[in-house]
Amino acid sequence: MIFFRFLSRLPLPILYGISDVLSFLLLYIIRYRRKVVLENLRLSFPEKSPADIQAVAKGFYKNLGDLIVETIKQASLPPEFFQKHIRFPNIDLIQKRILAGETVIGMSSHQANWEWIPAALVLNKMPVDSIYKPLTSPFFEQLMIHIRSHLGPVPTPMNSLPRQMVLRKHIPRIIGLISDQVPDVPEQAYWTDFLHRDSPFYPGSERLARSRKMAVFFFDIVRVRRSYYEVTFRLIAEPPYDDLPPGAIMEGYRDVLETSIRNNPSDWLWSHKRWKHWRGKYAKVSAKLS
Repeated sequence: MIFFRFLSRLPLPILYGISDVLSFLLLYIIRYRRKVVLENLRLSFPEKSPADIQAVAKGFYKNLGDLIVETIKQASLPPEFFQKHIRFPNIDLIQKRILAGETVIGMSSHQANWEWIPAALVLNKMPVDSIYKPLTSPFFEQLMIHIRSHLGPVPTPMNSLPRQMVLRKHIPRIIGLISDQVPDVPEQAYWTDFLHRDSPFYPGSERLARSRKMAVFFFDIVRVRRSYYEVTFRLIAEPPYDDLPPGAIMEGYRDVLETSIRNNPSDWLWSHKRWKHWRGKYAKVSAKLS
């Protein structure tokens, strides 16, 4: 932990120098999941030439290096940094709901630097419960809780969400979900076409929205330049949901996520083994929410 605290206190320009070296090592020397990255890109963008695929992959590794050093830096950044470096063009879209006493669902993905966004939202008077999948390493689990809780967000393990919904039911806030992860139980996933492939999604966001009658937004995160981000809120659905077909919220998320990835392909986490499951493996798979 002492080592990471030391790194966190280094100036960003020095950390970005480390990022440049790290990106080079990951791409050319360590070749970190390079086969996974290139295969994901080729299958997701069949229209792109080999040279285009290589360019996107190179941009991905640069983004990955920046994400690593920016996450390490996060715990030592002051409030004014986030207020200056993260812009919300249509912040009123959610802010007015929070001020009116609503709790909303914010569905995001592994794009650009998703780790900085909850702290910036809290500084804009929008409390955030950041729902996450716990890490297997106790050390890194505690490290990420320390980083993610900086300046006020509440990191919440996925299995603790029902209890947290009860404990904090009187607090208008954002329930932040990274919704492009691979479901642990594919048989219970919502399956749909995504980037030219049959893909499973966690159906919990839709179930939660319907049961609690909460509006659902997509947080479209774009890296403007190093350490500067822009987050646009895109409404996916809002209650009443009586006439909304099952799966419509997940399809809406899929649509805005795919558009965002196509607009900024290097910013997505292509090293993630997003397609390690396929529907044909599971006899009981259904694309409908129960």
